[in-house]
Amino acid sequence: MSIGATDRRGERNIPKKETRESDSMASDPRDTRHLISVLVPLYNEEEYVGASIERVLSAALPEGHSLEIVVVDDGSTDGSVEVVENLAERYSQIRLVRHPVNRGKGSAIRTALQHAHGEFAIIHDADLEYDPKDFIKLLQPLVDEKADVVYGSRFQVAGERRVLYFWHALANHLLTTLCNMASNLNLTDMETCYKAFRTGLVRSIPLRSERFGIEPEITIKLGQRQVRIYEVPINYHGRTYEEGKKIGLWDAVKAMLVILRYWVSRDIYVDAGARILDTLAHTPRFNEWMADTIRPFAGSRILELGAGIGNLTRKLSPRRKLYVASDIDSEHLARLHTRFQNRPNLEIHRCDLTQPDDFAPFAGRFDTVICLNVVEHVEDDMLALQNIASALQPGGRAIVLVPQGQSIYGSLDEVLGHFRRYSEEDLRKKMEAVGLPGRKDCPVQSSNAARLVCQRQTAQEAHIWTLSVVGL
Repeated sequence: MSIGATDRRGERNIPKKETRESDSMASDPRDTRHLISVLVPLYNEEEYVGASIERVLSAALPEGHSLEIVVVDDGSTDGSVEVVENLAERYSQIRLVRHPVNRGKGSAIRTALQHAHGEFAIIHDADLEYDPKDFIKLLQPLVDEKADVVYGSRFQVAGERRVLYFWHALANHLLTTLCNMASNLNLTDMETCYKAFRTGLVRSIPLRSERFGIEPEITIKLGQRQVRIYEVPINYHGRTYEEGKKIGLWDAVKAMLVILRYWVSRDIYVDAGARILDTLAHTPRFNEWMADTIRPFAGSRILELGAGIGNLTRKLSPRRKLYVASDIDSEHLARLHTRFQNRPNLEIHRCDLTQPDDFAPFAGRFDTVICLNVVEHVEDDMLALQNIASALQPGGRAIVLVPQGQSIYGSLDEVLGHFRRYSEEDLRKKMEAVGLPGRKDCPVQSSNAARLVCQRQTAQEAHIWTLSVVGL
């Protein structure tokens, strides 16, 4: 695509030119594990943007990490674009995306997230109010896996802070207090520009605000997601309005309205499946019923496959010798780490039902494997059942829940990613084929879902019990 070409979203991508090393290591978009994406929303900052980006290029980063800079020009009418284009000619780390018209800071951040390649990202304004020397403080808790998000606070004074407007500071404190009430957090500076985070986490959150309302929106939604948020003190060299400061009283009023909107709503997942899991997390009676149904068959060493965000995990894991909660979704795994970080008997692992190598460390370790609403998502379900069987020790049990009734397979199943539905007979035969034959004297009830408790008495024998459960 040539410089200035417009893509299908109406955004203009400015490609990198020749490679040149800066003080930071050159970035490779394929090596996302060690890449930091600096997201720069830009609007009419011709005087400052060049110096601001140069400072970013010179910033120290955690050891072994490199950076990319994603600049989103939000319809600038001055020479800001030309300044960034000249820098992009010199430094391969810089990519420029253009909005044809001004949409607002929130929209620019959304666009930057779409183009970011890094494992971690940090928002940096195109002016000189914030100091990239603080990057390493903001990023280190993420790299150390202590935090999912780190806010740079201008009011935790441990460095330099320019003294400016009283009423502006008062408005900041008021908005932060209201946002803390809405999100149940205790931040000191919600409106800070410097927010560092796992890129995948914020991508998984639907961000709706077009302008400065992005700050309270993202904060409230992160609070609702119950992620690990840290704050660190940063330097701040604020501008006066004469020097180009853009945010004003009307923006504060609109921020209050944004806080009220997201205080009374819950819109925290892009993925439909994750939204369902989040809804179920707020149905305690259903979760308790499900746990009570399973608990009599659960042993002391449990592997839960497809644990999601841990709705069942938190009910069944207490008082077990070992409980391993697994999933394949990186955000679910992060949520599990957050919810259960202080549970010494509980381990979090990535485990894919289609990958025998993932099960090799688990061979014969568990007396119970729990797999609810997962097997139907696997195209090769026989391989999935073989992997489940491999994790069981002799005398262990597999508890499997799948949707029943292939005759009613329809568009909802396709939306949910189901390859099939099952009958009790079909699932029994498949379990027998992987070495888990059923016992004849177990009660069977017809239902619109099939739940099987398969007990491995020896390496070749098992018990199967189907129970009636609510429709899926």
